[in-house]
Amino acid sequence: MASTLSGKTALVTGSSRGIGRATALGLAREGALVAVHYGRDQQAAQQTVDLIKKDGGRAFAVGAQLGAPGAIDQLFHQLEAGLREHTGKTVLNVLVNNAAATTPTGGAPEEMSAEQMDEIFAVNAKAPFLLVQRALGLIPDGGRIINISSAVTRRAVPSQVVYAMSKGALDQLTLHFARHLAPRQITVNSVLPGITDNGGAVFQIPEAREQMARLSAFKRLGEPEEVAHVVVFLATDRARWITGASLDATGGSLLG
Repeated sequence: MASTLSGKTALVTGSSRGIGRATALGLAREGALVAVHYGRDQQAAQQTVDLIKKDGGRAFAVGAQLGAPGAIDQLFHQLEAGLREHTGKTVLNVLVNNAAATTPTGGAPEEMSAEQMDEIFAVNAKAPFLLVQRALGLIPDGGRIINISSAVTRRAVPSQVVYAMSKGALDQLTLHFARHLAPRQITVNSVLPGITDNGGAVFQIPEAREQMARLSAFKRLGEPEEVAHVVVFLATDRARWITGASLDATGGSLLG
């Protein structure tokens, strides 16, 4: 097993499937102990943990429904207990804010309710801020914070305006915390995925796949592992000179 992250620890929110799962697997392959977070699907999170262990890595699951009252306390109680059990310490080297609430596809902006908007911002913007704020007590100098943003912050998709607004707020978190934490050599970056096949129902429809694939310069859908490779790179010492950046991982979908 590779060892660029040997002795390091990581928390990946929303890592029961898709990009989050691929990121957790990638970090573990590099030697990190990974806390696999889930919101509702404990079984899927345990599957991620089992895949990591089968691959020779180390992981444990933590559950909390981000955006709900008390979720941050609940998550960090489990996280600190798991870190202490596996390492004897409560040190977190890498935080990946991946969990997200999405907007329904195909809906017009005027159909979005205030309650739906509140939920999306609670998960996509408020929770990452609170997670960073709380994690700073555990993250040592030289740590890594990586936020999974979205290509829709750079490309107009009217049906996704609220989701894009929330991810735009996440990019601002990246920018300002990168400056704030630079004295501690903690890097903070965003990764912007394009359309990535996460196994959802829409990706089982051939016509939809073909239409989505046209957006990429490579004329295909992205794979979770391709985005995860970018995240893992940012988590390593090789990326120590990158901070406050938004890395395009869209397969050229923003080229026009």
